[in-house]
Amino acid sequence: MSGLGPQRELEEAAALERRRQRELLRRTIGIDKDALDAQVKERKIQEAAEKAEHERFARDMKKNDKLMCLLEEKQKNEIKDLNKALSEFHKNFQRPETRREFDLNDPQALKKDRPARVSDDDPRCTVSGMQKFMGEDLNYDQRMKFQKEQLREWSLQQQKDWKNALADQKLADDLYDKFRIELGRKIMEEQRKEEESRRAVCTATKNFNKVQAAELDCKNELEKAQKMKDDMAEITCLLQGDFLSENPNQAISPWGKHKVLANRWKGMNQEQLMAIRAFQKEQALEKQRVREQERWRDAEWDRQCLQAARAQLLWERHQQRQNQDLRRDLDFVNAELSQEQKAKNIYLKEEEYSNIPTDEFYAQFNTTTR
Repeated sequence: MSGLGPQRELEEAAALERRRQRELLRRTIGIDKDALDAQVKERKIQEAAEKAEHERFARDMKKNDKLMCLLEEKQKNEIKDLNKALSEFHKNFQRPETRREFDLNDPQALKKDRPARVSDDDPRCTVSGMQKFMGEDLNYDQRMKFQKEQLREWSLQQQKDWKNALADQKLADDLYDKFRIELGRKIMEEQRKEEESRRAVCTATKNFNKVQAAELDCKNELEKAQKMKDDMAEITCLLQGDFLSENPNQAISPWGKHKVLANRWKGMNQEQLMAIRAFQKEQALEKQRVREQERWRDAEWDRQCLQAARAQLLWERHQQRQNQDLRRDLDFVNAELSQEQKAKNIYLKEEEYSNIPTDEFYAQFNTTTR
């Protein structure tokens, strides 16, 4: 009897699920699947177009990034060449040997040291020799003129190089600004084209939706009229059929009298309900008996566990008392052994080792030839 109740409940649940599925199918009748599929297809086409537009824009962005990198690399190379030219100029035209104070820092000064000058234009006369001071030589005017001319040439050359470097830098900046302006113009143009294409797509979609809405309204009107006609026919059929008249024979399944048709069954009679209640009562009593047995088993298990724990505690206390007795006996034995050892040491010290050997005792050995 314990397995019959759940099986019957499973059958009732399955019948209820089939009834819900039929009701759901009945409610979903009337949806235009072709129109929905067309909308889905149109949506996919629109997404593909948007994806292609985004990919094209991404390619343009990559190309612009590559061009930007090339321009930056060109600018770096120009700066590098300018610095290299400036270093070459310092190396070729501003060497340490051409400086006025080079004789003070010349590492070969001691090797070039010579006796005093023999004339004013003696090339061996240096500032460190103190043989000729500034403004006391005979070729002062020619020397000053040459130095001024040399300084003027150097200044003019530096100004020319600086102007050339500024012109190159300005040209590079102008090219970079033009490129940025052109790039911004292209980006704005692409954005404008994208907005126009997006508006065109939205307009086309809006018009298409309007046409579909009009067609759907017309179709809904036709379906509504047809549905009203079908509903009237169904109501007439139900009013005249066995379902609303609650004829119990119309719920009998063709596969046997013990089975019923869920969509026509009006419920169980009073005898069937009484039998189910009696069976449920038996099940409740059986479940209560099983719970009582489990409760008694748990109580017995708890009692045994408590007794085992109590026995374990008593055994541990007994072991502790035995250990204490053994420890007490061991301490007593150790005390006796200690007293004996002390008495033996006193005896050896006072009795056995009291006579200390003298030199006469050792002299009596090895006194004969034997």
